[in-house]
Amino acid sequence: MAVTIKDVARLAGVSASSVCRTLADPGAVLPGTREQVEKAVRELGYYPNRAARGLSTGRTGNLGVVLPDLANPFFASVVKAAQTQARRLDYAVFLSDIDEDPAVETLLIRALAKQVDGFLLCSPRSSDDELRAFAGHTPIVLLNRRIGPFPSVTVDAADGMRQALTHLHALGHRRVAYVAGPRSSWSNRERLRGLRAVAGTLGVDLVEVGNVPPTVEGGVSIADVVLASTVTAVLAYNDLTALGLLNRFHARSVAVPGDISVIGFDGILLSALVSPALTTIAVEMDRIGRVGVDLLLETMTDPGRTPIRRVLPAQLIVRASTGPARPS
Repeated sequence: MAVTIKDVARLAGVSASSVCRTLADPGAVLPGTREQVEKAVRELGYYPNRAARGLSTGRTGNLGVVLPDLANPFFASVVKAAQTQARRLDYAVFLSDIDEDPAVETLLIRALAKQVDGFLLCSPRSSDDELRAFAGHTPIVLLNRRIGPFPSVTVDAADGMRQALTHLHALGHRRVAYVAGPRSSWSNRERLRGLRAVAGTLGVDLVEVGNVPPTVEGGVSIADVVLASTVTAVLAYNDLTALGLLNRFHARSVAVPGDISVIGFDGILLSALVSPALTTIAVEMDRIGRVGVDLLLETMTDPGRTPIRRVLPAQLIVRASTGPARPS
């Protein structure tokens, strides 16, 4: 026979309403009550009935997470943290991978809208106008994208690029390439904006190449173009692109960092495991996921509030793939 809230209340020695409040908002009840209820829940193996809760609250207890490419370790880390945080707050996560296709993205949002209470859109590829069409219809928080009507969690990519280019400048590099990511990527535009600004300040000749898919294959495909541009260093849109560059440079017997220095972006685990270890601009991927879920729940509670924008720091991690510029 299924365990009910009344069973939990009886064992915990509290009212059924106290059990409901504890499960819905643990911070709203006294610590002693919360401990009694949580102990009873564990002993009885009680699981809330999401369907029943949905009928009484008008909510599904589900959150939608839409992302460009689950094979990218950056998004996998963000989603893992978001899922853990959602579970802690008693929400399930519906995950959808659009395979870098903006058309699929908008279709998925429409299809899932009635099955979830809100969306986390990770680096959405749809246009601003396409995304604005959803404003006011369902709670949405953007990750790695900023558009007026929506709350967002972004990384200070411009400052990360400032750190990276300042590092290369200190090593004597005066002609540096940037391998751009997808044209539809807001993050790519932010990185490029930061690079252009600091390159002008430092007097660095910035050579822009790409756009390429944000994958290892994308890096491999553009590596020969980078070498033909006679730069002494290259910054890649992300770590996967940088790993592709390293792969092709190795195949062509181009020494890193002796002949050319390489910097990635994201700080995925694999960046520290390759040889040479990749210098990268690291971001707190798990924090993006956690903050995104918290912000989405706040938005669901108070949909009329002014959209909040959280900007997280980026940090240059210097490893073996950067070194002094080769003599001219």
